[in-house]
Amino acid sequence: MADKLVLAAEARNEFGKGSARRARVAGQIPAVLYGHGEAPVHMLLPAHDTMMALKNPNALLTVTLDGKENLAVAKDVQRNPIKPVIEHVDLLIVKKGEKITVDVPVHLEGESAPGTIHVLENASLQINAEATHLPEYITLSIEGMEDGDKKLASDLDLPKGSEIAGDPDQLIVHITVPRTAAEDEPEEAAAEDESSEDAEGDDA
Repeated sequence: MADKLVLAAEARNEFGKGSARRARVAGQIPAVLYGHGEAPVHMLLPAHDTMMALKNPNALLTVTLDGKENLAVAKDVQRNPIKPVIEHVDLLIVKKGEKITVDVPVHLEGESAPGTIHVLENASLQINAEATHLPEYITLSIEGMEDGDKKLASDLDLPKGSEIAGDPDQLIVHITVPRTAAEDEPEEAAAEDESSEDAEGDDA
Protein backbone atom coordinates (compact mmCIF):
# COMPACT_ATOMS: atom_id res chain seq x y z
CA MET A 1 0.00 0.00 0.00
CA ALA A 2 1.11 3.50 -0.83
CA ASP A 3 1.53 6.16 1.81
CA LYS A 4 -1.66 7.91 2.85
CA LEU A 5 -2.43 10.75 0.43
CA VAL A 6 -4.00 13.64 2.32
CA LEU A 7 -5.39 16.72 0.59
CA ALA A 8 -6.34 19.65 2.81
CA ALA A 9 -9.32 21.31 1.15
CA GLU A 10 -10.93 24.69 1.66
CA ALA A 11 -14.61 25.47 1.18
CA ARG A 12 -15.38 27.14 -2.15
CA ASN A 13 -17.80 30.04 -1.77
CA GLU A 14 -17.33 31.83 -5.10
CA PHE A 15 -18.26 30.38 -8.47
CA GLY A 16 -17.92 31.21 -12.14
CA LYS A 17 -15.01 31.35 -14.56
CA GLY A 18 -13.50 34.42 -12.92
CA SER A 19 -13.36 32.89 -9.45
CA ALA A 20 -12.00 29.61 -10.85
CA ARG A 21 -9.25 31.53 -12.66
CA ARG A 22 -8.32 33.41 -9.50
CA ALA A 23 -8.20 30.16 -7.55
CA ARG A 24 -5.78 28.60 -10.05
CA VAL A 25 -3.56 31.67 -9.96
CA ALA A 26 -3.51 31.29 -6.17
CA GLY A 27 -2.36 27.67 -6.48
CA GLN A 28 -5.72 26.02 -5.91
CA ILE A 29 -7.93 23.70 -7.99
CA PRO A 30 -11.75 23.87 -7.94
CA ALA A 31 -13.28 20.49 -7.07
CA VAL A 32 -16.54 18.85 -6.08
CA LEU A 33 -16.95 15.95 -3.63
CA TYR A 34 -20.04 13.74 -3.92
CA GLY A 35 -21.41 10.25 -3.37
CA HIS A 36 -23.16 8.00 -0.82
CA GLY A 37 -26.24 10.19 -0.80
CA GLU A 38 -24.30 13.22 0.42
CA ALA A 39 -25.00 16.64 -1.07
CA PRO A 40 -22.19 17.73 -3.41
CA VAL A 41 -19.56 19.78 -1.62
CA HIS A 42 -17.67 22.39 -3.60
CA MET A 43 -14.10 22.95 -2.49
CA LEU A 44 -10.62 24.13 -3.40
CA LEU A 45 -7.67 21.73 -3.39
CA PRO A 46 -3.95 22.58 -3.16
CA ALA A 47 -2.75 22.45 -6.78
CA HIS A 48 0.73 20.98 -6.31
CA ASP A 49 -0.29 18.30 -3.82
CA THR A 50 -3.26 17.33 -5.97
CA MET A 51 -1.19 17.02 -9.14
CA MET A 52 1.33 14.84 -7.34
CA ALA A 53 -1.41 12.65 -5.81
CA LEU A 54 -3.16 12.16 -9.15
CA LYS A 55 -0.08 10.83 -10.92
CA ASN A 56 -1.81 7.55 -10.17
CA PRO A 57 -5.36 8.15 -11.48
CA ASN A 58 -6.82 5.56 -9.09
CA ALA A 59 -5.12 6.88 -5.98
CA LEU A 60 -7.09 6.63 -2.75
CA LEU A 61 -7.28 10.14 -1.31
CA THR A 62 -8.07 11.39 2.17
CA VAL A 63 -9.75 14.76 1.71
CA THR A 64 -10.00 16.91 4.84
CA LEU A 65 -12.43 19.81 5.08
CA ASP A 66 -13.51 21.62 8.24
CA GLY A 67 -12.01 18.88 10.41
CA LYS A 68 -13.85 16.07 8.59
CA GLU A 69 -12.09 13.34 6.62
CA ASN A 70 -13.49 11.65 3.52
CA LEU A 71 -11.98 8.81 1.53
CA ALA A 72 -12.32 9.57 -2.17
CA VAL A 73 -11.08 8.72 -5.65
CA ALA A 74 -10.94 11.03 -8.66
CA LYS A 75 -13.74 10.19 -11.12
CA ASP A 76 -13.05 13.00 -13.57
CA VAL A 77 -9.96 15.17 -13.95
CA GLN A 78 -10.19 18.11 -16.35
CA ARG A 79 -6.75 19.13 -17.61
CA ASN A 80 -5.71 22.17 -19.61
CA PRO A 81 -5.14 21.02 -23.23
CA ILE A 82 -1.98 23.14 -23.52
CA LYS A 83 -0.52 23.72 -20.08
CA PRO A 84 0.33 21.01 -17.51
CA VAL A 85 -2.46 22.26 -15.26
CA ILE A 86 -5.48 20.56 -13.68
CA GLU A 87 -8.55 22.78 -14.04
CA HIS A 88 -11.18 20.83 -12.09
CA VAL A 89 -11.58 17.54 -10.23
CA ASP A 90 -14.67 15.45 -9.49
CA LEU A 91 -14.14 13.35 -6.36
CA LEU A 92 -16.24 10.30 -5.48
CA ILE A 93 -16.67 9.42 -1.80
CA VAL A 94 -15.83 5.77 -1.12
CA LYS A 95 -16.11 3.51 1.89
CA LYS A 96 -13.91 0.67 3.05
CA GLY A 97 -15.11 -2.68 1.74
CA GLU A 98 -17.19 -1.38 -1.16
CA LYS A 99 -16.32 -2.07 -4.80
CA ILE A 100 -16.17 0.52 -7.55
CA THR A 101 -15.53 0.37 -11.29
CA VAL A 102 -12.29 1.92 -12.53
CA ASP A 103 -10.03 1.84 -15.58
CA VAL A 104 -6.60 0.40 -14.81
CA PRO A 105 -3.58 0.69 -17.14
CA VAL A 106 -2.06 -2.51 -18.54
CA HIS A 107 1.74 -2.69 -18.27
CA LEU A 108 3.55 -5.15 -20.55
CA GLU A 109 6.71 -6.88 -19.46
CA GLY A 110 9.10 -9.27 -21.20
CA GLU A 111 9.90 -9.71 -24.90
CA SER A 112 8.02 -11.63 -27.57
CA ALA A 113 9.85 -14.09 -29.84
CA PRO A 114 12.72 -12.72 -31.99
CA GLY A 115 11.50 -11.10 -35.19
CA THR A 116 8.04 -10.33 -33.81
CA ILE A 117 6.43 -7.18 -32.45
CA HIS A 118 3.55 -6.73 -30.04
CA VAL A 119 0.47 -4.63 -30.74
CA LEU A 120 -1.27 -3.28 -27.63
CA GLU A 121 -4.92 -3.07 -28.65
CA ASN A 122 -6.23 -1.84 -25.30
CA ALA A 123 -3.92 -0.01 -22.92
CA SER A 124 -6.35 -0.20 -20.01
CA LEU A 125 -8.91 -2.57 -18.54
CA GLN A 126 -12.14 -1.79 -16.71
CA ILE A 127 -12.40 -3.73 -13.47
CA ASN A 128 -14.44 -3.87 -10.27
CA ALA A 129 -12.18 -3.60 -7.25
CA GLU A 130 -12.29 -2.66 -3.59
CA ALA A 131 -12.16 1.11 -3.32
CA THR A 132 -9.43 0.99 -0.70
CA HIS A 133 -7.29 -1.50 -2.71
CA LEU A 134 -7.32 -0.13 -6.25
CA PRO A 135 -4.33 -1.36 -8.29
CA GLU A 136 -2.11 1.21 -10.00
CA TYR A 137 -1.75 -1.09 -13.00
CA ILE A 138 -2.10 -4.69 -14.15
CA THR A 139 1.01 -6.51 -15.39
CA LEU A 140 0.88 -8.74 -18.45
CA SER A 141 3.87 -10.82 -19.56
CA ILE A 142 4.44 -11.28 -23.29
CA GLU A 143 7.69 -13.17 -22.76
CA GLY A 144 8.30 -15.70 -25.57
CA MET A 145 4.94 -15.15 -27.30
CA GLU A 146 4.98 -16.17 -30.97
CA ASP A 147 3.51 -14.73 -34.16
CA GLY A 148 -0.29 -14.99 -33.98
CA ASP A 149 -0.43 -15.34 -30.19
CA LYS A 150 -2.86 -13.09 -28.33
CA LYS A 151 -3.96 -12.26 -24.83
CA LEU A 152 -7.53 -11.43 -23.85
CA ALA A 153 -8.84 -9.64 -20.79
CA SER A 154 -9.69 -13.01 -19.28
CA ASP A 155 -6.02 -14.04 -19.51
CA LEU A 156 -4.87 -11.32 -17.12
CA ASP A 157 -4.00 -12.05 -13.50
CA LEU A 158 -6.08 -9.58 -11.51
CA PRO A 159 -5.35 -8.54 -7.94
CA LYS A 160 -7.20 -10.46 -5.24
CA GLY A 161 -10.76 -9.20 -4.87
CA SER A 162 -10.87 -7.69 -8.36
CA GLU A 163 -12.92 -8.82 -11.35
CA ILE A 164 -13.36 -7.80 -14.97
CA ALA A 165 -16.15 -5.26 -15.40
CA GLY A 166 -16.29 -5.34 -19.20
CA ASP A 167 -16.00 -7.98 -21.92
CA PRO A 168 -13.72 -10.87 -20.84
CA ASP A 169 -13.00 -11.52 -24.55
CA GLN A 170 -11.64 -8.02 -25.07
CA LEU A 171 -8.35 -8.24 -26.98
CA ILE A 172 -5.49 -6.73 -25.02
CA VAL A 173 -2.38 -7.57 -27.05
CA HIS A 174 -1.42 -9.68 -30.04
CA ILE A 175 1.89 -10.67 -31.59
CA THR A 176 2.75 -10.32 -35.26
CA VAL A 177 5.71 -10.25 -37.64
CA PRO A 178 6.27 -6.80 -39.16
CA ARG A 179 6.06 -6.67 -42.94
CA THR A 180 9.02 -5.25 -44.80
CA ALA A 181 9.03 -2.98 -47.81
CA ALA A 182 10.35 -5.88 -49.91
CA GLU A 183 7.31 -7.97 -48.97
CA ASP A 184 5.00 -5.17 -50.05
CA GLU A 185 6.61 -4.82 -53.49
CA PRO A 186 4.96 -7.87 -55.16
CA GLU A 187 1.50 -6.59 -54.21
CA GLU A 188 2.34 -3.09 -55.38
CA ALA A 189 3.72 -4.47 -58.67
CA ALA A 190 0.59 -6.56 -59.19
CA ALA A 191 -1.58 -3.52 -58.56
CA GLU A 192 0.43 -1.52 -61.12
CA ASP A 193 0.09 -4.31 -63.69
CA GLU A 194 -3.66 -4.38 -63.20
CA SER A 195 -3.82 -0.60 -63.62
CA SER A 196 -1.79 -0.83 -66.85
CA GLU A 197 -4.07 -3.57 -68.23
CA ASP A 198 -7.15 -1.51 -67.38
CA ALA A 199 -5.65 1.51 -69.14
CA GLU A 200 -4.84 -0.54 -72.24
CA GLY A 201 -8.35 -1.92 -72.25
CA ASP A 202 -9.78 1.60 -72.14
CA ASP A 203 -7.63 2.65 -75.10
CA ALA A 204 -8.78 -0.27 -77.22
